[in-house]
Amino acid sequence: MIYGIFSTILFWLILPFWLIAGLFNKKLLTGFKEKLGFFKFDNNQKKSIIFYGVSVGETQALEKILKDSKKEFPDKNIIVVTGTKTGQELAHKKYFEICDFITYFPFDFPFCVKSFLKKTNPEMICIMETEMWPNFIRITSSKKIPLFIINGRISDRTYKSYKKLSFFFKPLLRKYTKILTQSKIDNDRLISIGANPETTINIGNIKFDLTSGKNPPVLESNGRIIIAGSTHSTEDEIILSAYTKIKNEFNDVKLLIAPRHPERNEFVYGLIQKTGFAYGKKSNSDNFLDKDIILLDTMGELSSLYSVCYFSVIGGSFNKTGGHNPLECVIYNKPVISGNNVKNFKDIYAIITNYEAGTIVNNEEELYNQMKKFLSDENYYNNSCMNCQKVFDENSGATGRTIDEMKKVLF
Repeated sequence: MIYGIFSTILFWLILPFWLIAGLFNKKLLTGFKEKLGFFKFDNNQKKSIIFYGVSVGETQALEKILKDSKKEFPDKNIIVVTGTKTGQELAHKKYFEICDFITYFPFDFPFCVKSFLKKTNPEMICIMETEMWPNFIRITSSKKIPLFIINGRISDRTYKSYKKLSFFFKPLLRKYTKILTQSKIDNDRLISIGANPETTINIGNIKFDLTSGKNPPVLESNGRIIIAGSTHSTEDEIILSAYTKIKNEFNDVKLLIAPRHPERNEFVYGLIQKTGFAYGKKSNSDNFLDKDIILLDTMGELSSLYSVCYFSVIGGSFNKTGGHNPLECVIYNKPVISGNNVKNFKDIYAIITNYEAGTIVNNEEELYNQMKKFLSDENYYNNSCMNCQKVFDENSGATGRTIDEMKKVLF
């Protein structure tokens, strides 16, 4: 209660500064009205099941559980909420036929949360991975709305911080109806912070239940395509340098670069122009027929484009970001290469490298050598492709187990 009063006062104090800052940085006002709770939704007097994925990665991973929930709970509205603009764009593009409504997660101020809950009429709320919003948790619990964490995880850095503040987080974790974790390590960590051991269950990672696209894109290419997916600052230079060396040895090789954040597109395009190779943008070109390097500057296409690559280099792993989900490529039986900072997906990478469906490299030289090995050793490459299927065959099923736990509460 005290936190709710304090946060409300804080909101009104910072609001004028927030609005002024938004005039100079429009990102601050993205979804502002919806996050305040000002949106329209006709729920048709039906209860809703709400799924929250904060950004692109979490929203992408919701695909199968959304489809399965639509089938298993046909009398409920299925709602997806996100915390970021990119997550919102992806949700509208991928899930507009599955979901009854898509909007932003509310600001964690009492009046925003109450407005959101009143309009969406939830019978259950599922939070993807681990998001801790005190007012949202408290108000949801007071209204006796079942609240789940699904695919729960906690990073090394977050765990250290939460452990020190377990006196604050324990009461919040205890308000969750169930916490369904993606690994034993995550399960043990959350319990050690204060989660109820009787309702905190390790059921596996739903990201292994990723499904490949039904209609993968057709690109007319006269060469093998390498995709550098979800790249961050300083990584494009490394990848372009390695590609330049590779191109001198394998003239048929093409490169597609997909920056993680759209605001970096023009900067990366400038780097591409300096290479001297033929280049273009995906928004201006439908194929690789006459291009060596192409910039993927469109939203929501990367995951399906992995289907046409020879192999991929996963960004966020050559700096301190912590990597991105390699399974989006592996699902198409295409191997991956990543840098050595994969802390956000270390359990997944442990499985992928154990099955030899992907490789972790430490620097640009090792990246070049691994790229060369995939391109020059056909037997090695084909075995890596076949090993990709084993990753999913032996680690899938968490989505079904999540649905089962939801049913225990709903029925």
